[in-house]
Amino acid sequence: MKDIYTFDDAHLAQLGLQRGVDGRIRPAWAEANDQMRKYYDEEWGREIRDERGLFERVCLEGFQAGLSWNVVLRKRADLRTAFHDFDPDSVAAMTDKEIESLAERPELIRNKRKLAAVKTNALATIQLRETEGLSNLLWSFAPEQWEIPLNHLEIPTQTNESEAMAKALKKHGFIFVGPVICFALMQAVGMVDCRIPGSTSMLG
Repeated sequence: MKDIYTFDDAHLAQLGLQRGVDGRIRPAWAEANDQMRKYYDEEWGREIRDERGLFERVCLEGFQAGLSWNVVLRKRADLRTAFHDFDPDSVAAMTDKEIESLAERPELIRNKRKLAAVKTNALATIQLRETEGLSNLLWSFAPEQWEIPLNHLEIPTQTNESEAMAKALKKHGFIFVGPVICFALMQAVGMVDCRIPGSTSMLG
């Protein structure tokens, strides 16, 4: 493949990519600001398999529904504080009154249904420990074969696997876990590789 760094900006745009202020090439969504660049370079697509990490990602992807990831990322630190670093047991122990009071805090995403979903999903995560566990359940839907997309048009919004994952999660009591949200989760935690060839790889 031709060195992507020799492409002009118009050609990069056709691929859904953009040359950043630091010279690195990333998808346009990752060029919003330094926070998004750092997230794309260092976190997005890095494999996550531990229960707490996956529980957090499930919840954060749910918070993103109807919003941009930039908004979620900007509020992530405060959401972590509010939800005890997304420890499922600690979240499950929160009272309904505590959850409801979070809607009054401007530093958080104040959608009451999304806030309540965190506790619902914590309880579901704990229940899963009696069977396969959250990690085994989620990773069971990682596709056996995956073709890395060559441009942004080849990146789907959902797949058969993400539809099956959403159905399974809902069966186990999770909410805010539709197939689009689940595919975003699959990308974020390294189940599928959607980095267009030639764009910035994970640092470190």
